[in-house]
Amino acid sequence: MPQPPHEPHPNHDRGLEFDLSTLISRRSLGMFLGAGTAAALAACSPGGTSGTRGSSTSAAGTSAATAPAPSAAAAAASASASATPTLTRAIAECGVEIPQETAGPYPGDGSNGPNVLEASGVVRQDITSSFGTSTSTAEGVPLTVTLTLLDNANGCTPLAGAAVYAWHCDREGKYSMYDSGLQNENYLRGVQEADANGQVTFKTIYPGAYNGRWPHIHFEVFESMNNATAAGQVLAVSQIALTEAACKQVYASAGYESSAQNFPRTTLKSDNVFGNDGGIYQLATITGSVAAGYAAGLNVTV
Repeated sequence: MPQPPHEPHPNHDRGLEFDLSTLISRRSLGMFLGAGTAAALAACSPGGTSGTRGSSTSAAGTSAATAPAPSAAAAAASASASATPTLTRAIAECGVEIPQETAGPYPGDGSNGPNVLEASGVVRQDITSSFGTSTSTAEGVPLTVTLTLLDNANGCTPLAGAAVYAWHCDREGKYSMYDSGLQNENYLRGVQEADANGQVTFKTIYPGAYNGRWPHIHFEVFESMNNATAAGQVLAVSQIALTEAACKQVYASAGYESSAQNFPRTTLKSDNVFGNDGGIYQLATITGSVAAGYAAGLNVTV
């Protein structure tokens, strides 16, 4: 039964092993075995280790200073006319794969109840409103999120053509499709295809804070748009951690009263997802203001 926003969500973020058991029920075992088995298993277990968060921590904990230098292909990509300063910087910093994290109990991807990925309209950049039978809009401080996807196996070149499914709670800490009164809503969920620079951008609102978790945004990376909209093989499942400074500013604004109460109760270190390393590889770079809106960016190496 969904909990009010000031209470922890039941079974929230029980870990990668819990998610994998539900993923297998959704995506046939053949998608993990057969051609590309090693890549699929590596996506589920960074570094080829077992699919626990402890193993993920070990892989993610590799020092960026000891990471292999970008290949000539990566250098060429950064020097290309279409490469943005953001991409150039992302390639230069590449080397540590994004930690694999839990999708939580409210993914809406068919692994735990409803599946929004196969619905017409889920491919969109602006995810603030529901689509289909409802057009309700989630209110809150505007937030633009840009992820830069890099292919670690190919010298950190942009992962063009990959797809990202992103979702998060509303400003009261509730999730569409699951929480009481929101079962018929699907806002704050959407899919985008990576461009030639490996970048995807979502227009949304700043998520709220609920008890037991640091403010975050969930995402899944798929090899292609076809895989994403068919709820197919996942390359990576992770979360974006939002910054303390931005959270304090947003939660002091109207509409985020419950978040203002919940936010001080959990730190990055005490969070059960980011706590092992303080979210060092998942902490977004955020600029902006409450009045103008915020922009968040994260490099995602897979």
